[in-house]
Amino acid sequence: MANNVYEVNCTNLSKLTCKLLYVTQAKYEADWHSLMHVHPFCELFYVIRGEGEFHIENECYPVREDDLVIVNANTRHTESSKDMRPLEYIVLGIEGITLFSNGRNFSVSNYEDYKHEILFYIKTLLLEAQNKSNYYDIMSQDLLEVLIVNIIRRTKTELSVAAPQKTNHECAFVKQYIDEHFNEAITLDDLSERSHMSKFYLVHAFKKFTGSTPIDYVKKRRLKEACMLLRTTDHSLGQITGIVGISSQSYLSQIFKDEYHISPTEYRLRCRRSEMTE
Repeated sequence: MANNVYEVNCTNLSKLTCKLLYVTQAKYEADWHSLMHVHPFCELFYVIRGEGEFHIENECYPVREDDLVIVNANTRHTESSKDMRPLEYIVLGIEGITLFSNGRNFSVSNYEDYKHEILFYIKTLLLEAQNKSNYYDIMSQDLLEVLIVNIIRRTKTELSVAAPQKTNHECAFVKQYIDEHFNEAITLDDLSERSHMSKFYLVHAFKKFTGSTPIDYVKKRRLKEACMLLRTTDHSLGQITGIVGISSQSYLSQIFKDEYHISPTEYRLRCRRSEMTE
């Protein structure tokens, strides 16, 4: 009788302490205008089908079927889609973990060769969250840990696990509030009241946290959104002015030129010329 014994040796990957917060399934529709935003937890996006782009901090990445996008806590991001092939994806919100890719706070990798493994766990997590059968929370936690280990195993670039980075919670809250409401009227008094910090301390702490004062950050955030709309839409400058929450078209042109040393119209033309030569 043959008897094969295989030893199981311990690895240097310690026990994961992450927690699954939610699972969602989404399809990008024509009327969906997603704004740059942050979360105080990690998100994993698995593209089921379609094509589009992920905007992460100041960079843009094309995504397609079987791409997995990892965005760590407090990292600005949003997504856009191709009209003919709209994005469909499943998102996991995960607390208590940071997944670094070569030291970066985000990564985009394709798992077409391993979709039978990665996508199996993601779809099973979705079903567990939808059905909520007995002990689904325990099942979900175990499935999540296996999924993360599998992702680490199958990622071509180095992917390492770390505890969440500690941040100034008040400043992170103010930054997230601005990222989500930059197109609304925002004053220093309002931010001070919402964060329960004095205006003086808020300006000092926020500048140390982001490199900008809160009001300067609002302006820069609006300008970055204006840049994205100039690149990716045919909206008029007047429409963009309203979308990003700036008071007038002339003021947008003024601060845009002050920041980028070019007018919004010339910026759009340069982007279009660049696309034509690619």
